[in-house]
Amino acid sequence: MENIAILWADDEIDLLKPHILFLKSKGYIVQTTSSGRDAIQICRENHFDLVFLDENMPGISGLAALQAIKADNPNLPVVMITKSEEEHIMEEAIGQQISDYLIKPVNPHQILLSIKKIIDNKRIYNEKTTQSYLQEFRQLGMEINDDMDHNGWIEVFQKLVQWEMRLEGVDDASLREVFEAQKVEANAQFGKMIKRQYRNWMQGKDQPILSHQAFQKLVMPFAEDGPLFLFMIDNLRLDQYKTFESTISEYFRPESSVCYYAMLPTATEFARNAFFAGMTPLEITQKLPQFWVEEGDEGSKNQHEEELLKLQLQRLGYTKKWSYHKVTNPQSGQQLIDQFHQWKKEDLVVIVYNFVDLISHVRSEMNVLKQLAPDEAGYRSLTKSWFEHSPLFEMMKLVASMPNATMAITTDHGSIRCHQPSRVIGDKTTTTNLRFKEGRSLSFDDKDLYWEDQPEKIGLPKSALSASYVFANEDKYFVYPNNYHHYVSMYRDSFQHGGISLEEMIVPFGIFTPR
Repeated sequence: MENIAILWADDEIDLLKPHILFLKSKGYIVQTTSSGRDAIQICRENHFDLVFLDENMPGISGLAALQAIKADNPNLPVVMITKSEEEHIMEEAIGQQISDYLIKPVNPHQILLSIKKIIDNKRIYNEKTTQSYLQEFRQLGMEINDDMDHNGWIEVFQKLVQWEMRLEGVDDASLREVFEAQKVEANAQFGKMIKRQYRNWMQGKDQPILSHQAFQKLVMPFAEDGPLFLFMIDNLRLDQYKTFESTISEYFRPESSVCYYAMLPTATEFARNAFFAGMTPLEITQKLPQFWVEEGDEGSKNQHEEELLKLQLQRLGYTKKWSYHKVTNPQSGQQLIDQFHQWKKEDLVVIVYNFVDLISHVRSEMNVLKQLAPDEAGYRSLTKSWFEHSPLFEMMKLVASMPNATMAITTDHGSIRCHQPSRVIGDKTTTTNLRFKEGRSLSFDDKDLYWEDQPEKIGLPKSALSASYVFANEDKYFVYPNNYHHYVSMYRDSFQHGGISLEEMIVPFGIFTPR
């Protein structure tokens, strides 16, 4: 709070002398005037951090002075002070983007609180957030290194996401480095837990809700009562979901928010097919082979989602009207909006929206997007900006116009920002994914990776009798020895999915109702 300069304009300024002295005793620099016209001129000739402006002054009114001051300096915080509580005055002042509104008579502590809220807000936020995180740092560290079950890891990850988003606004690079180190340690321990427990989960032992169970356990309880609008947003991390949640809060009331586990590999062709089929990928290949597209086959690996969902709904005895839609570009999104009058009559509407995944892939290839989203905070900001101007948000607003509707938002998997290359060798049939590989005679150089030589034990098909899978954990990505340094450089600092990390595996499912 060094050299904070305040201008106070009031035609009864002499009566406010005790207030002025009180602020000066707190270290603020206060200049006064009794005229709105003078306030405009003084602001043009001097720098101020804040202006207190009386609404009812002779000559130029406070509202007129406010308009002129804001025209000269739109970012200058102005607090309007008035004797009147008339609604139109408040609305006009708010329309001019005032920072606060006080009703006379005001006392010194009201004034001080207003200053702190406007000027000292960031400093106070920084101090309190830093203090709170450092108090919880030790407890989080103990939990991360404890032998937690799947529920414990969901709770820890939710706390980490909350702290990551809070610390984003703190001007302390060293504190953020401490947090990043704690997140790295969390992913290392999480990877070890998955390596120990994942086979047991897939065999039905003490398992969380997994991709192939999520539709039945999370969606169906709400689909029975309908109408339910399910938005499956591809590759949506929990932190991105939280930013979307804040954006839609004007239109929706959150009813519940839980997390489930995306199955391995945390890739669209596995996790999302499993979600809509209600089966593991292995079960799909055994029972519905016509709907499974192998890695080397032509065409989209998710071209049969509607058929898989239809069969799952039949098995679950769902007989109400439903429809499935996939949005892969802005044109198909707008077309769906235009057809709202048709699909709003359904009891269950499922909308798959493929765009966040596109952002992550394009970011890997375009330097300009890397500059716009250089880290997790930038990635959140980029996806939030897209969402706010997207057909997806427009669709949600249409759902909000239906007072009896329920909306669900979820995803198939998340992604992690990769930094550490890891060598892997396989034959020509080995898959090309950066966070997992499937193939024969796989050779890799990191003992911390998860190698599964019996894919059927974790619900996965294999392309050949001797094929196995290897999954990257923490922030690693797989690179072949051929042209190694080129691909290391190309994919370092990119957002990828398919492997084992908190960001990829623990994914959100939220239920919302219109306000």
